[in-house]
Amino acid sequence: MSLLCDLQINLNNQFTFFVNQDLISEYSGFLRKMIKQSNKKKKNHKNSRIIIEVEDFPGGSDGFDLVSRFCYGNGGGISIDVSNVSILHCSSVFLEMTEKLCSSNLLLQTDKFLEGMFYWSWNDIVLCLKSCEQVFLHADSYGLVDKLVFGVLAKIAQNSDMSHVFSSSSPSSSASASSHSPETARNRSDSDKRSTSRSLSCRTSNEWWFDDMSILGPKIIEKVMKTLGAHDKNNDSLVLTRFLLHYLKTKVQNKSNNKLEYAGLADTAVRGVVFAAKTAFSCRKMFWVLRVLSGFSISKESRIGLERVIGEMLDQATLDDLLIPAGGKKEKGFYDVDLVIRLLKVFVRTGNTEEEQNLKMRRIGKLIDKYLREISPDQNLKESKFLEVAESLPDSARDWFDGLYRAIDIYLESHPKLSSEDRTKLCRCLNYKKLTLETCKQLAQNPKIPPNIAVQALKSQQLSNETQPHSREDKKRVNKIWNSRKYLEEKPILVHLKGFGMSEKFEDDLKMNLERKQWNSSGKNCKEKKSEVVSSSSFPRLC
Repeated sequence: MSLLCDLQINLNNQFTFFVNQDLISEYSGFLRKMIKQSNKKKKNHKNSRIIIEVEDFPGGSDGFDLVSRFCYGNGGGISIDVSNVSILHCSSVFLEMTEKLCSSNLLLQTDKFLEGMFYWSWNDIVLCLKSCEQVFLHADSYGLVDKLVFGVLAKIAQNSDMSHVFSSSSPSSSASASSHSPETARNRSDSDKRSTSRSLSCRTSNEWWFDDMSILGPKIIEKVMKTLGAHDKNNDSLVLTRFLLHYLKTKVQNKSNNKLEYAGLADTAVRGVVFAAKTAFSCRKMFWVLRVLSGFSISKESRIGLERVIGEMLDQATLDDLLIPAGGKKEKGFYDVDLVIRLLKVFVRTGNTEEEQNLKMRRIGKLIDKYLREISPDQNLKESKFLEVAESLPDSARDWFDGLYRAIDIYLESHPKLSSEDRTKLCRCLNYKKLTLETCKQLAQNPKIPPNIAVQALKSQQLSNETQPHSREDKKRVNKIWNSRKYLEEKPILVHLKGFGMSEKFEDDLKMNLERKQWNSSGKNCKEKKSEVVSSSSFPRLC
């Protein structure tokens, strides 16, 4: 190789460049120092090639290639534009390409180009800020990021009412403000079509910049938030909160993104949501926020704050809102039941007037019964979780427990291998006194319900004053149940024959069979039914 390339530069331990040391040192003070130090170490090897190691060079091989072309072009050879000015500026600062070495050096040219930033178009300044991501650490330390962020904010201020950006109230349309970016504001027909496809949060006059800024990386957006004084706990701007939600929504679907990089922005969004939740967000919107932000590593404090706000308005939720996928291991179940349990605990603790609380309790009671019926078929749903959801509400939340019984019935049908002990345990959440007569009849006939539970439910029906029958037909049905119970109490001879003692379990089963036959049979008098049951029972022959 020709000695004209007498300088070997190993860049970032990945790339190697061969250049002329006299030519390159004419523009770079950094390389000139490195060459002098190498020449002192190799006084007796004047004709050998000098090797220089350069670490952490901004822009990598692309950046150094642009710089070398500038040097070989005698201060030209490249065209500076918004797509490469960030790399060229950081490279020129790193290599100390100042006016002390030659006039119109690279650093001066990039500085002059950046001075015209406030005359750039909106798209140009966003594109330049996007290019800073390749050299972010250097661009941030050299002050370039701050300069470009101020340029972006100036463009937003020119086309928006900045008082709304910093206001916690809901943004309103402004007749003097453009509803779109400066470049597209003139073409109303195209912008109107585009606005219809945007999300709801991007339709107001102060939010035209949401989509364009969403192409930027999380470090740049954090810089914007910090510059506006709205990062982390200081966020009280509804417009900035809506932007962060819009931004994070576009990122959560991309699996290649490192979700940890967005944690700070997610926490900032939570702060803004909690601050303005009761006035700016409906319950459905809050669940949407929860779904979006759950995809990022938000702090425990932020999660508790978000769940507290949702829990306080949980009575406004719908069944679809509660059906949030668990997102973890399938062994824990398909839906996030733990989340619903936490929200219910918050709701129960919420302080309201007694009348208002009773109304909300009844509303949430019906919702939770629907929720339990929906999740019951899940094979991975443990009975302990089912019970925890059912028992999170007090008895006053349900006027009748019929809906909860139907949920239990679905669960038992979907989990046929459940032991008798677990089935009995599952029924403990039922208040038998608050079962309607028809539901109590269904429970008594249900083969999946343990017999002792059925008997207990029937007894509770008779002792309850809240379920007294009002119609003549209901009175007849209750009398049939009462007669069967009275018969069992007055005719115990079949159960306690001398020498033929029976277990309590067999006694309960027998009583249950008698009562079920009383429910099912019709058109015959009570004595005929009793004789049929006795004759059909299999007992030891009396001799």
